[in-house]
Amino acid sequence: MFVKAFRGEILVLPSRTIALLFCAFLFFIPLSVGSFTLFVLTFANTFVIFAVSWDLLSGYTGQVDFGHAAFFGVAAYTAALLNLHLGLSPLFTIPIGAAVAVPVGLLIGVPCLRLRGPYLALATLAFPIILSGILFIEKPFCIVCWTGGEFGLRLSPLSSSRVYNYYLSLMLMLGASFVMWKITDSKIGIILHAIREDEIAARTCGINTTFYKLVAFSISGFFAGIAGGFYAHLLRVANYNMLSVFMSFQPIIWTVFGGITTIYGAIGGTYLLYSIPELLHLERVKYLIIAGVTVGIMLFMPEGIFNWIRDKIEKECPRCKKRNIATRVLCRVCDAELD
Repeated sequence: MFVKAFRGEILVLPSRTIALLFCAFLFFIPLSVGSFTLFVLTFANTFVIFAVSWDLLSGYTGQVDFGHAAFFGVAAYTAALLNLHLGLSPLFTIPIGAAVAVPVGLLIGVPCLRLRGPYLALATLAFPIILSGILFIEKPFCIVCWTGGEFGLRLSPLSSSRVYNYYLSLMLMLGASFVMWKITDSKIGIILHAIREDEIAARTCGINTTFYKLVAFSISGFFAGIAGGFYAHLLRVANYNMLSVFMSFQPIIWTVFGGITTIYGAIGGTYLLYSIPELLHLERVKYLIIAGVTVGIMLFMPEGIFNWIRDKIEKECPRCKKRNIATRVLCRVCDAELD
């Protein structure tokens, strides 16, 4: 039964087979690479969670967020404060930091509910900038005493073993990505799609769009918080760079490059645009290369590189909308003729 389901659901499509092989490849990587490569890929796994959480909010719901670093940075500082002052283990500080990022998501979502398009993007962009300014307040609240100002906060590492850190980040990335994919593939995902396509029509159909947009902000904030807390422990420091505008734009670039509103596009885009320049030691020119590649993808593959590849190897059935391998003549589900 399992073998039949496996062949019928996974091996029937090239994209799913490639995804399975890629996951298997990630599990066996520590057997054949050095310490530096493992270190880079551990950060890549963390940034994948960050990028997929942005795709869930902006890609699927249409709530364009230019301030996603607010969730990331709040969770990082929360994890650092709990670890530094209460001595809590990273296994506790990371989920607590993510939980704190949820009300931050609500705090951002509530005043932005009536905004759309560039107005929404600019409003969300303001929040990490505001939080960055708060980090440097000295009088009368002396926030610097708590946040460390420009020097940030030091905290304990996850582990002294890079192999352990890698596998922990990998399992966390796979679990978080799967959960977010299941959310988008559920009734909630359909409603989020409806809000993105036409919010007025969705509201006319009786959907409480305000509630679901707040849900999207909260879920996205939680997973971005997971990434932020994990990143802080990997880096062993929480500082203002985690709230920077650049940090907010990184998941956008990775997701648009890979393919927005796909989940796997955010995953693949992050691995390509983050890992490869780091592994090739292109520190001085990597941003120039990334900018050039991203502009090229937007011009010639506006749906993202992985969507472009999928469309070359698969076809969508015009009747049931199920995907089939490109060589098929009839749909594997409803036997409709494929174009």
